[in-house]
Amino acid sequence: MKHLRRLFFYIFIMLFLNCAALFYALHFNVLLKILITAILLGAYVYYNVRPRTGEIPSKRLKILIGGYELILVSAICFISEFLLYILFVPRVGIDTLNIVINGILCVILIAAMILNGYIRIFTASTQLGAKLRLYLICLWWFPIINIVLFYSCCKNVRLEYEFEVEKYLRNVKRKDENVCKTKYPILMVHGIFFRDWKLFGYWGRIPSELIDNGAAVYFGNQQSSSSVEQSANEIKKRIAEVLKESGCDKVNIIAHSKGGLDARYAISCLEMGQYVASLTTINTPHMGSAFAGKLIEKIPDKFVSSAGKKYEALFAKLGDDAPDFFGGVSELTVEKCAELNKTMVDYDGVVYQSAGSKMRSRFSAPFPLNAGYSMIEPLEGENDGLVATKSMACGNFLGIVTPPGKLGISHGDMIDLTRKNIYGFDVCEFYVKLVNGLKTKGL
Repeated sequence: MKHLRRLFFYIFIMLFLNCAALFYALHFNVLLKILITAILLGAYVYYNVRPRTGEIPSKRLKILIGGYELILVSAICFISEFLLYILFVPRVGIDTLNIVINGILCVILIAAMILNGYIRIFTASTQLGAKLRLYLICLWWFPIINIVLFYSCCKNVRLEYEFEVEKYLRNVKRKDENVCKTKYPILMVHGIFFRDWKLFGYWGRIPSELIDNGAAVYFGNQQSSSSVEQSANEIKKRIAEVLKESGCDKVNIIAHSKGGLDARYAISCLEMGQYVASLTTINTPHMGSAFAGKLIEKIPDKFVSSAGKKYEALFAKLGDDAPDFFGGVSELTVEKCAELNKTMVDYDGVVYQSAGSKMRSRFSAPFPLNAGYSMIEPLEGENDGLVATKSMACGNFLGIVTPPGKLGISHGDMIDLTRKNIYGFDVCEFYVKLVNGLKTKGL
């Protein structure tokens, strides 16, 4: 249906683009010219206002796919006009002035459609990226390069639309199933160097997706960087708050990176095991990181102290009570994690499971993960930019995420940090399945 509608408006728009030449060639009377012009103008304006109709999940997606539609039809019209001027105009004997007038009209009308399309895309797309936007703003006028950029832009928009529509339809289909409505609430525990801010959450779009599918979600709210013991004490306090607020007697913990170590310590060493139904760790360095050890070993103490003080001053302003840069980093070494593992004995009655991911090359993620990958790979092999895959297993290991493609999944991708759609891997759906698995286990 959309193809027929596109063809219908394409014909009307092409007639409107060439009405000056058509009127010259066909010798219509004035009233007929006015009537035809009004009809064609109406079709052109209507298409610019409503380029795509039908059942579209949200206003944002409607604006987005409308922009894509306008640019696609503009491109088709431009190619058609180019061919018309090359192949037919010289043969029909239209005077030069009329051709110039018709050409100016074509340029203005096509340019208006393209501008409309790009305003829609720029305002509605969440996946276009700052780099591509900047290239388009700076190089839209440059022949050949602008065509490549326009194609890349439209491809990204189409994939974004298809990705979002597929997600929407999937959630509509299972809306009444509450696939994430577990017996116990979900406590999501962040990793190092971040906090659970409301405006820019550590977990990206994941919590909203879990809530939409029935989950009760809470956050660890511990400081961005502290020793494992200190962070575990904060998690202990948070578990008590969640139990009181939810009225439940246990929680399911999902923890990322160092947060997995913090949660394990709270369970095993701070008597929280009786209040935890399950612990799922994501990309956690359970066996430590040789890379972290090398950094601490090689970097001068003065530099570490200076960087630590600047970090602590910044995060004190951002909400931490007593940030401890070195305390957080130093406990990620292989030696320190070996010590912790001797004391963090699995608690009977808690379901332990883990999962991880890996980058396939240093080009899989931006700085600093690309640099981390390059430095870790010679020391520890496959990694996610911060943690070696061989260090990620704890309890029932659910495996390493390996989607199709050349990039893989980085440490940040596993928490939707950049809110980037990864085609072949829906990170939100990954967590929906994790939580649904907990529900299936009666947790």
